[in-house]
Amino acid sequence: MKYSDEQRLQKILDNSEKLLSYISEHNVTKEQLLNDYSLQWLVTTPLYNIGEHVYRISAEYKNIHTDIPWLMIAGLRHRLVHDYDGTNWNIISEVVFNELPELTEKIKLLLENSNQIL
Repeated sequence: MKYSDEQRLQKILDNSEKLLSYISEHNVTKEQLLNDYSLQWLVTTPLYNIGEHVYRISAEYKNIHTDIPWLMIAGLRHRLVHDYDGTNWNIISEVVFNELPELTEKIKLLLENSNQIL
């Protein structure tokens, strides 16, 4: 199915909010994520989905919104999928606990602004 950029942004937001909600509700810590294989599996699926949707957002949209590290997000997905055994969980924990909340807020703003234009 072909999604619009805004639909992809909504899917990114949905996945990030669900992941952050789970982390918060279950009081998951960085230390747990580093050492718990089940949590690592739980975290990778939303990150795959986020990265895949980012990868498929149009180049035109990405070029307009350069404050989001689109290439790094898509690259993270590719690394998780194609080099799972080489995953650096220190980096993933930084992404989940530090960068994902910021990305979530930026995506919310983009969606709010696109809704105001429509």
